[in-house]
Amino acid sequence: MSVRLASALLWIALGAIFAIGMVSMAGHAGRFVVPVGFFGLGAFLLTRKNDPPLRVGPVPVPHTILGAITIVLSVASLYTIFVMAPVELQMGIVQKIFYFHVPSAYAMYVAFVTSAVGSAVYLWRRDERWDALAVSGAEVGLIFVMIVLITGPLWARKAWGTYWTWDPRLTTTLLAGMIYVAFNVLRGLGQAGEAEKRFASALGFLGLLLLPVIHYSVQRWRGQHPTVITRAGGGIHPDMVPALVIGFVLFTALVALLIWSRYRIERVKQRVIALELEAAESGLLEEEGASS
Repeated sequence: MSVRLASALLWIALGAIFAIGMVSMAGHAGRFVVPVGFFGLGAFLLTRKNDPPLRVGPVPVPHTILGAITIVLSVASLYTIFVMAPVELQMGIVQKIFYFHVPSAYAMYVAFVTSAVGSAVYLWRRDERWDALAVSGAEVGLIFVMIVLITGPLWARKAWGTYWTWDPRLTTTLLAGMIYVAFNVLRGLGQAGEAEKRFASALGFLGLLLLPVIHYSVQRWRGQHPTVITRAGGGIHPDMVPALVIGFVLFTALVALLIWSRYRIERVKQRVIALELEAAESGLLEEEGASS
């Protein structure tokens, strides 16, 4: 239930982002938002598995509490964004994408760092629990990097007059996303053996080295990407601060909920695979096939 809840919250957030884009850029948004909408729908359909659902057992009480907190924070965040926070004078309602874009980038960092730590420890200790953590962080991180790469062009179209420019931060963020796409593709092609796990873990750790480059790319190469909330930026109006702070808290809870949920599923899959291997070594699968 928590996985479905978190997915629903993400789709609500994306729907709000698309609505902002459609309202503010009615003359141009159709060319961009509609294809992105089909891309998002396709990604949603591709992630739906035809296999019977895994039963991960009873949901721990802290997991349920975290899900409830995420619901409350979602309502509070939407209220502060669309009711309390003022509309920016120059960019208009498009500026409200800021409250989704920045916390999503932060959640992306959290998920990818989690994957990189899990990958590094798995390479060191060969512990399946850390491999499950690496897989969970990589998959969840892709969700948030997708949100970042959707909200960024919507903002850029209003601020720069174009949806995409090869700005250092945009380019390095895209590169990081491609690294973790490769991680997930490698792990998703059938049952991953030890060689695939080790190679994917190396990719996961490689992605960690790119994250500081993303963060400091604007200062190092002086790109066009704005630095609003840093000392070098222009800052934000005090009335906008509550919406941004609640957004950070919400996405912290959301990324933790998603990683935890995905980790529990991956651990069950690992136990199922171990039982299948044990049954195969004992000849039980051969006997079942002969009897059928």
